[in-house]
Amino acid sequence: MDELDARADRAQRAARDGGAVARRAFRTGIAVETKGGKTDVVTQADKDAQRRVVERIRGAFPDEPIVGEEEDERKSVPESGPAWVVDPIDGTNNFVRNVPVWATAVAAVRDGEPVAAANYLPALDDCYAADDETASRNGEEISVSQRDDPETCTVCPTFWWDYDARDEYAAAARAIVTRFGDLRRYGSMQVVLSYVADGSLDGVITNKRANPWDSVAGAHLVRMAGGTVTDLDGNEWRHDSEGLVASNGHVHDAVLEAAREIDGR
Repeated sequence: MDELDARADRAQRAARDGGAVARRAFRTGIAVETKGGKTDVVTQADKDAQRRVVERIRGAFPDEPIVGEEEDERKSVPESGPAWVVDPIDGTNNFVRNVPVWATAVAAVRDGEPVAAANYLPALDDCYAADDETASRNGEEISVSQRDDPETCTVCPTFWWDYDARDEYAAAARAIVTRFGDLRRYGSMQVVLSYVADGSLDGVITNKRANPWDSVAGAHLVRMAGGTVTDLDGNEWRHDSEGLVASNGHVHDAVLEAAREIDGR
């Protein structure tokens, strides 16, 4: 197994093992704390799952930095060298409401760019994974949808807007329903990016800067499945980009227009 294969394998193992920790706490009435706001929640399961993910990564790559949402892990992706980006439970609001749509996300990056990723959805037992060539779900290769008529497409507004920016959420919804066949919102960026990768969704939009732990793994999955991920200017998306626009590629111009409409660009 070469180094890249080892990283892809470790990402899957870490995501599955961390997700298993979170799964044991799911629907058990676990205590909920808030962080930055009333809907910014965290549980002991988030912390325990992240510790397990970190343990699994450091078991194979002990000296590499880890970017993680919880506790004392670093919060920004280094621009040089190898690193890891971790979200123990992406979709904690779903988790605490007993909704099974949430993911444990792990991405391996080098020089700021992802090279391997895994999004494990423990309550559904679906594991999305990508190396530097292909993407898969539960070991079967996946690809983005081939829909090229916006009126047949389903697009998701993602990465939640604060209360003082709910007009932007309304604008995102309006931009979608006036261009596309349907709208979905799942409450987990990593899940919806995984769904673009396997063709369940045709696009995802936000005008906000997404946290790397919410986005890097899923963005890599979309690209390796043949899709397109850009910022609001149409440039290749990075972990520090303003906005995130992901699509199957065929309708990217329309998805990008919808994203730009959110704040009147």
